[in-house]
Amino acid sequence: MNKAELIAAVSESSGLSSAQVRTALDSLLDAVSNALVAGEEVRLVGFGTFLSAVRPAGLARNPRTGEAVRRPASRAVRFRAGEGLRRALN
Repeated sequence: MNKAELIAAVSESSGLSSAQVRTALDSLLDAVSNALVAGEEVRLVGFGTFLSAVRPAGLARNPRTGEAVRRPASRAVRFRAGEGLRRALN
């Protein structure tokens, strides 16, 4: 499901217009992004938790050549599924 399909599905199930859903979804994504950039975690009870994690610098290998390359430290987004989401999937 892509963003347009998600907007259409939420619009249909909620009775809101597509424009209202798009605005709400964009606001939600901005809030989650800003919290992660600030180093906070975003916990949606029953759905899951988004958090930012620091990946330390290290060595990686180019899979084609086998050559070792330095990988700089970076931050990555992690997601841990909540109990409600796990139950829904199983």
